[in-house]
Amino acid sequence: MKPTYSLTSALFKRLGLKPENPGAFGGEWFGSGKLLKSISPIDGRTLATVRTATPQEYERVARRAQQAFQDWRLVPAPKRGELVRQLGNALRQAKTDLGRLVTLEAGKILPEGEGEVQEMIDICDFAVGLARQLYGLTIASERPRHRMMEQWHPLGVVGIITAFNFPVAVWAWNSALAAVCGDATLWKPSSQTPLTAIATLKIAERICRANKVDPAIFSLVIGEGATIGERLINDPRVPLISATGSIRMGRHVAELVARRLGRSLLELGGNNAIIVTPSADLDLAMRAILFGAVGTAGQRCTTTRRLILHESIRESLTRRLVGAYQQVRIGNPLKPGTLMGPLINPRAVEDMQAALAAARQEGGQILYGGEPLNGSRYPGGCYVRPCLVTARHDMKIVHEETFAPILYLIPYRTLDEAFAYHNEVPQGLSSAIFTNDLREAEQFLAAHGSDCGIANVNLGTSGAEIGGAFGGEKETGGGRESGSDAWKNYMRRQTATVNYSKDLPLAQGIVFG
Repeated sequence: MKPTYSLTSALFKRLGLKPENPGAFGGEWFGSGKLLKSISPIDGRTLATVRTATPQEYERVARRAQQAFQDWRLVPAPKRGELVRQLGNALRQAKTDLGRLVTLEAGKILPEGEGEVQEMIDICDFAVGLARQLYGLTIASERPRHRMMEQWHPLGVVGIITAFNFPVAVWAWNSALAAVCGDATLWKPSSQTPLTAIATLKIAERICRANKVDPAIFSLVIGEGATIGERLINDPRVPLISATGSIRMGRHVAELVARRLGRSLLELGGNNAIIVTPSADLDLAMRAILFGAVGTAGQRCTTTRRLILHESIRESLTRRLVGAYQQVRIGNPLKPGTLMGPLINPRAVEDMQAALAAARQEGGQILYGGEPLNGSRYPGGCYVRPCLVTARHDMKIVHEETFAPILYLIPYRTLDEAFAYHNEVPQGLSSAIFTNDLREAEQFLAAHGSDCGIANVNLGTSGAEIGGAFGGEKETGGGRESGSDAWKNYMRRQTATVNYSKDLPLAQGIVFG
């Protein structure tokens, strides 16, 4: 298959990419393992290749990352923030090129590709402010002339495992916070999207070198999960593994990291639902449903997969949805006006077809779409038509996450019934309700309402802002990344007490001696 590197050579040159790229970085670039092809889901052509890291090269990177951490942790946090500020500015300058590369390699439409780079910029801005706000507490001591306090110290090397659907933003969520907290990071990206990782690390390397900082604070290993991934999650030098991916992968990571008494920060599957009540603004709901279900070709962890709609509006809303789906422009995500690009690879297309077959077998009815798209308009790509399926809440396939643009339409009668349907799936990431009834909205946000980590009123399940902690409950893993106090994941807490008296009183009034 003819490489497409010649078609993108100017872009690749600006991003520091070559026809063959080393897949390991630990202060310098190297790699002598298997050759990995980066294949664009747009047309099935090879963009470039990556020489993956061997197990010995993983060891070299991990050792260097640990050395870099020893020095970086001693740099004052505001100065660490200054480096992250410069990283954010460098990403601003590269936004158009890096966003285009995300589209080429992950298949997102161009506005989403650039939007992902904007997430990186935003979290850098957030982290810069955070660098001056790593607060501890002063705690009242029961002993006279004693001061007790809580303080936070850098944790160590943070392992970051990311998925193809957000090939760079999730790295930034973790690494920007980890960097201002004084940690080094060791990144294992998806083998589906290695070029975006290399291009991003080259930007970070340049900023580090300009500031005379060891660039190994941002390290990279590209390789198979069975070799490189296993070494990372079993490495006792890596006290925290932040992993984004499937529930199956998350269980494996959690078990192995727990076995060595390390920490896991897991952001796993989502089976997100929107509840639409009779009082809802249907025009508003329609826009949110369409983006939530069709955006990124249904390959977001926050994709809307279930629509729980009141019986009284089921027919009218279903009609409107079918009409809207018929107008979704599918095709090359680099072209203006395209609303939905391809799935990531042929296996994703097969998984979607298997899920639709299971839905039909359980009594579901396909109202629109679902078929693979071929022909001259879709040469070599993994294109499908987004799909609407009438379903029951208790169908087995409805309780599973299929990473594809399938939306299950589930009717309900009472709000309590809607909440029960909403919460009965094993995943608990993002959720939304559309209503103009204040009481319904408040019930959704109450303890007996949504059981998800993210709950929205009158906006969809996708598109979380970086200012709030991102993550979910149940099989979604319980981890929190990005905003709020998620920074505490990347530090170790220490309770310290200072005795400035000449006595040695013991706690709990114990007298010894």
